[in-house]
Amino acid sequence: MTDSSKLCQNNIWLYFTVFLTGSSVMVIELLGTRLIAPFYGNSLYVWSSLISVTMIALATGYFIGGRWADRAKRTGLSLIIALAGLFTLLIPWVTRSVLLATDPLGLRAGAFISALVLFSPGLTMLGMVSPFAIKLATSRLEGIGTSSGSIYAVSTVGSVIGTLVLGFFLFPWVGSRQILVSLGCILLVLSIAVAVYEEKRFARTIAVLPCMLLTVIGLNLIPKIVGASHFDATGRFSVLSERESLYGYVRVIDDSKRQLRILSADASMIGAANIPDGANRLMYQDIVTLIPAIKPTIKKALIIGQGAGHMAMDLKNHYGIVTDTLEIDPAVAEAAVKFFGFKPNGQAIVGDARYEIRHLTGPYDLIIHDCFTGGSEPSHLLTVETLKQLQGLLSPEGLLALNFVAFGQGEGHEALASVSKTIEQVFANQSLFISEPGENFNDFIFLAGSQPIDLTVKSLSVEQADWLAKRKYTVDTRDGVILTDNLNPLEHMQARKSEHYRHVLVDWFGAELLVR
Repeated sequence: MTDSSKLCQNNIWLYFTVFLTGSSVMVIELLGTRLIAPFYGNSLYVWSSLISVTMIALATGYFIGGRWADRAKRTGLSLIIALAGLFTLLIPWVTRSVLLATDPLGLRAGAFISALVLFSPGLTMLGMVSPFAIKLATSRLEGIGTSSGSIYAVSTVGSVIGTLVLGFFLFPWVGSRQILVSLGCILLVLSIAVAVYEEKRFARTIAVLPCMLLTVIGLNLIPKIVGASHFDATGRFSVLSERESLYGYVRVIDDSKRQLRILSADASMIGAANIPDGANRLMYQDIVTLIPAIKPTIKKALIIGQGAGHMAMDLKNHYGIVTDTLEIDPAVAEAAVKFFGFKPNGQAIVGDARYEIRHLTGPYDLIIHDCFTGGSEPSHLLTVETLKQLQGLLSPEGLLALNFVAFGQGEGHEALASVSKTIEQVFANQSLFISEPGENFNDFIFLAGSQPIDLTVKSLSVEQADWLAKRKYTVDTRDGVILTDNLNPLEHMQARKSEHYRHVLVDWFGAELLVR
């Protein structure tokens, strides 16, 4: 057996260790958005904060780990892993306190500081593992390149496997708190195993004891994490259902004072109904469901962004329109059926819109585009390319109804202007209506098609025509940009909107109820 083969065989335990810790890095990073998004929204700012904090923590860990490895005389890896495990268990335990403390900082600073406080301690410790492992794997100077390359390769493979296992298998079935608890326990058990090895191989007599002590501390945190629950001091709200899915944290909440049942996804309200009779309470949907009165030839519709399902049911009940629904989140689709009485009358498709609309054949007389979750719209569904795909599914006289939450004037109005300008690139005509006249922050409903919207048609009553006329809106598109798959700054333009919307929900529910 060659020296390199013997070295590889002797270091199998080391490769296994860096494989697990490499997996842990990606699991913690990906789980981060699940803990922060219900409070700050699932936005680009949250993802940017998490990625930045991960890079900062790993860089810090590499630096400190390298210096520690040079001074520790080949011992101490077990303690690093034990601390990583303890800090991982602390994440779900302190999340509520950290998010509430950072709330006054606003969306961007709050998301970044929250990520820094919650995730940098554990990620820093995990970053220290690789340089320490390189020191342990290197028996002579000539082999340092091979050792370091092998360690980083195995760690990276671990990150890949951790990402795939988490995304493909764990997320759909296991909550993020449970995953973090399990990960923390795995790291603590790994630390004890490494400590036993260190004692035998390096004649260290106190390696196991510190790891056992940290393990006991960590295990004592588990009941407090698992037993965490929402608190509403007023007794006004009751959470009927909460479920974590691949796309966010979905809740059904009853507001007893307003007699209102709310469907929320992360920091967004995507459905609302009267508790006594189940009637829809979102005003913009009243505008959308008047479209068949404007155009009585509508027989078949598609809704992208099903939400609670009220629009689909209204189209069927009032006009007999067969409506297909497309909803990305299975948790939302199930909540609509169970808590809002949604009964599909066409295809009920669960999947990503950009993928699914390529497989639809149409034609549809009406397509309702109503995608909104996590405090922001999915920008990739508001590009020229997406709108052209939707246009291809419309009948010759079909209409697109697009709901967009934005500011009409002032900072952030360029987002509304950009959506209008983008629609102009695809459709010959568009009309714009607002949900609440006189309000700057509003639901804006675009109606786009090959022909202008006529509010004088006989199928529309005088009362309905007057009601719609009061909600007509004109947008100045000069500050807008055409949104494409290549250039789409919409989320940046909507920063003020995301912050404002989050404050609306905090004022409504209270910050406590939005924190997991």
